[in-house]
Amino acid sequence: MKSLLRQVFTAALSAALLGGVATASAYDRVNGAGFASRSPVLATHGMAATSQPLATQIALDILKRGGSAVDAAIAANAAQGLMEPTGSGVGGDLFAIVWSAKEHKLYGLNASGRSPKSLPFDYFAQHNLTSIPAHGPLPVSVPGAVDGWFELHKKFGRLPMTQVLAPAIDYAEHGFPVTQLVAYYWNRSVPLLEKYPGFRATFMPGGSAPQEGEIFRNPRLAATYRTIAAGGRDAFYKGEIAHKIADYMQANGGFLSYEDLASHHSEWVEPVSTNYRGYDIWELPPNGQGIAALQILNILEGYDLKKLGRTSPQYVHLFAEAKKLAFEDRAKFYSDPAFNKIPVKQLISKKYAAKRRKLIDLHRAAKHYDAGTEALRHGDTIYLTVADKDGNMVSLIQSNYRGMGSGMTPGDLGFILQDRGELFSLKKGDFNQYQPGKRPFHTIIPGFITKSGQPYMSFGVMGGATQPQMHAQIVVNMVDFGLNVQEAGDAPRILHSGSSQPTGEMMIDGGYLSLEDGFPMETRRALVQMGHQVRFESGPYGGYQAILRTPDGVYHGASESRKDGQAAGY
Repeated sequence: MKSLLRQVFTAALSAALLGGVATASAYDRVNGAGFASRSPVLATHGMAATSQPLATQIALDILKRGGSAVDAAIAANAAQGLMEPTGSGVGGDLFAIVWSAKEHKLYGLNASGRSPKSLPFDYFAQHNLTSIPAHGPLPVSVPGAVDGWFELHKKFGRLPMTQVLAPAIDYAEHGFPVTQLVAYYWNRSVPLLEKYPGFRATFMPGGSAPQEGEIFRNPRLAATYRTIAAGGRDAFYKGEIAHKIADYMQANGGFLSYEDLASHHSEWVEPVSTNYRGYDIWELPPNGQGIAALQILNILEGYDLKKLGRTSPQYVHLFAEAKKLAFEDRAKFYSDPAFNKIPVKQLISKKYAAKRRKLIDLHRAAKHYDAGTEALRHGDTIYLTVADKDGNMVSLIQSNYRGMGSGMTPGDLGFILQDRGELFSLKKGDFNQYQPGKRPFHTIIPGFITKSGQPYMSFGVMGGATQPQMHAQIVVNMVDFGLNVQEAGDAPRILHSGSSQPTGEMMIDGGYLSLEDGFPMETRRALVQMGHQVRFESGPYGGYQAILRTPDGVYHGASESRKDGQAAGY
């Protein structure tokens, strides 16, 4: 029924677009570009931007106590695992880019986990599965976040982990009021996840999910955090916590073992970049999708976007076509580099972009480019960024993947295990084909920008396949259209879907465009005439945070107006 209603609505919308219905902008700010929800936050001693205001305050408190940007980021992330279990937690994975002011260089950390070594590829065919389920024991991979915390802390931390995790432990024991958006997604997850052992006891106190403003406590997570703070990463991967996870999985039809946890390790990786009109845009290489943003920008660099205008049909058309091209490569190549030779340098080269750019018809939407095959769906995530008084900056993203994750809630540990394994392909020969001990394709990507070798901006946009599209749009909004760090995130967004990855809906030749309120009706009408399928949809358009640093050391913080977040400094 929902699919039929969507088809009817889309048809009616297309007719309305061609007929000339008017729409109003969602933003009405007098200054700047006319749509910013607020001005940027300015400070010099430190800045934090997260999707949870209490987590932002925790980060600032850690900075004021002498902690580094990384200390503050870990503290905030731990709090978000408690306060935003709908998008994060120690049952998930983590990626980060860190600017070291002392060494004047960027570091990249891939803290994603691998599939169970005891789960063979043939298992799925033997059980008549053509894709890995979204929930339950089968999509569970090793949670990498805790190891990521300790790798970051070992290299860049100043305060002991007992102090770093103390605020999250205190909130877990004494409680916090659940915010509006988190309560909404929490309640949506209940019908899907309440059947899994342990979920109700931890996340449905009193028999239901908490509502907006309700105080939620998680003493189980407090105990887990306290164990980690005292015993380090080995307490999670080799101690009692690891045994509890493994025993729970074995008792409930899972394959994740103690050996999988004990052998886990993160990897420090070299960030990769492309130069876009004088700015170096940095992403992490696969198994994440960050280089898709670089591919999109390389293609768009061949056009005078400033002349076209931010809300013009020509710009939206070019963006959609560039995205289609990049996402076909994403579907074919992006995977665990330990199992495949991925041509990253070629994919993000200017020469390759020029070749791909020639495929774009300036006046007509393509129905088909080279086909991709991977199952790369939407997920939910948290993104945060912190900067300290010494000029260190961290761009950190962390997620359970699909909302609250797999639903598998081990024992009395207070968290859910991720379902990242769902993103593996079950088609033999695919780069992202499932294999034991392999990292799946990942949607979560931190971003960073430098200019003339100096740090310029730490930023990210959470939201599954939305992320590389929004990374590219943030850059274009600032570089081509002259928006400030807050305006760049508040500006109405373009989201293209449905051409190169399943999204839970019927696939469409050429996919479809979702445009936020703020694009003129004339633009929507012109896009329909160019062959695009245009929809009005509420999202997902992602969740943005950013910190920009000027040459004189002033931080400009921005936070997403579509989420519950906050940017704050001191």
